[in-house]
Amino acid sequence: MSRPPQGSPRRARAQAVPPGAALRADAARALARVALDGASLRSALAEANPRIADARDRALFAATLFEASRWWLRFDAALARLLDKPLPPKAREVRALLVLAFAQVAVLGLPEYAVVAASVEAVRALGQPQYAGLANALLRRFLRERASLEAELDRDPVTRHAHPRWLVDAIERDWPGQAAAILAANNREAPLTLRLNRRRTTREALLARLADAGIAALAPDALADAIVLAASADVTRLPGYAEGAFSVQDGAAQRVADLLAPAAGMRVLDACAAPGGKSAHLLERADIDLVALDADPARLPRVRENLDRLGLAATIVAGDAGEPEGWWDGKPFQRILVDAPCSATGIVRRQPDIKLHRRGADVAPLVATQARLLAALWPLLAPGGRLLYATCSLLRAENEGVLAEFLRGRDDARAVPLDDGHGHAAGVGRQNLPGEGGMDGFYYALVEKQS
Repeated sequence: MSRPPQGSPRRARAQAVPPGAALRADAARALARVALDGASLRSALAEANPRIADARDRALFAATLFEASRWWLRFDAALARLLDKPLPPKAREVRALLVLAFAQVAVLGLPEYAVVAASVEAVRALGQPQYAGLANALLRRFLRERASLEAELDRDPVTRHAHPRWLVDAIERDWPGQAAAILAANNREAPLTLRLNRRRTTREALLARLADAGIAALAPDALADAIVLAASADVTRLPGYAEGAFSVQDGAAQRVADLLAPAAGMRVLDACAAPGGKSAHLLERADIDLVALDADPARLPRVRENLDRLGLAATIVAGDAGEPEGWWDGKPFQRILVDAPCSATGIVRRQPDIKLHRRGADVAPLVATQARLLAALWPLLAPGGRLLYATCSLLRAENEGVLAEFLRGRDDARAVPLDDGHGHAAGVGRQNLPGEGGMDGFYYALVEKQS
């Protein structure tokens, strides 16, 4: 078995760092922040992108960081099996670099010789030349023993699917018949889905503009405003972005506007609005008086920016949806959207760092928050009005469990049946599972206040 080197580092020879090695070193630093420090994948990418001038390098950096985050629990376990003892804390970026290299070979299919050579140079670029020999030995051993090593990893669902134990157990408990499909879907790249702005264009016109730009796309029948791109792209460079012809929004989130179905003149509350995608969709659908509320004032400028780009307007308010006395003006709403804070276990394919950061112990406090929001907002709904409870969670405790408790003892609340097109029956609501219809995992429950 290979061992971390002992003693003081050898003096590195002064030499220019090859570009591929520098890029891998930067990716290793970013991955260490995500996997070991709890930084979000999104923030790590946003921080690194301005430093990477070449578009192809940016694409490789993003793909590598995404896949290494997605498969961290598998390839970090592979690394542990190749070592007699763990690498010391000072070599944390070397650890991340080796996981990156394993992912580049096993997932991205990059040439093995190039990955080994560039990764060894990247160890030096990280200022850890004393680990270059070890890295070379570990990478070559991974290549030699990959088949048997991966077969060993496949015996445990945690390392087979690169999901934490608590989440594997929760998915198998809540969705026993679909667990294998969910775990597999969570490890596939999510498509890039656009939502056209009906106030600025039509789907046919936007599809034509994309086609003229050589961008392949399709329009799913089940979603009136959606366009799914055949490949990922820099959204800000797509035709129509600057003039607000579209937004980026997964199809599962686009269903919210269909279910809430606001009519012209209605007063509507989006109770957890940031970053504003669902608020915008509701405003695109009808001339409504919309209040976009969020508890985090720092996120509200993003809501304003998104609405401004789309040519939309709303009353934007900072406030806790669970404490209406601090922000409500006393006028009832005909529609309320509660897109509640949740475990986000339905969007793991889109944000794979959720697997690294979320803990099973997080669920109970989230359930308490969800229940608090529903109880506080129900009195704000006008008789005959409708409240839509939505989450991007797969967990029954956060979804049907919260709704069952909310409906218990409320004689003025009636669950509105939703059809099979919105996913699997889950209590009074419906659950779309990851990958179904090409969409994220999402839960919906619609409740009407009796007159």
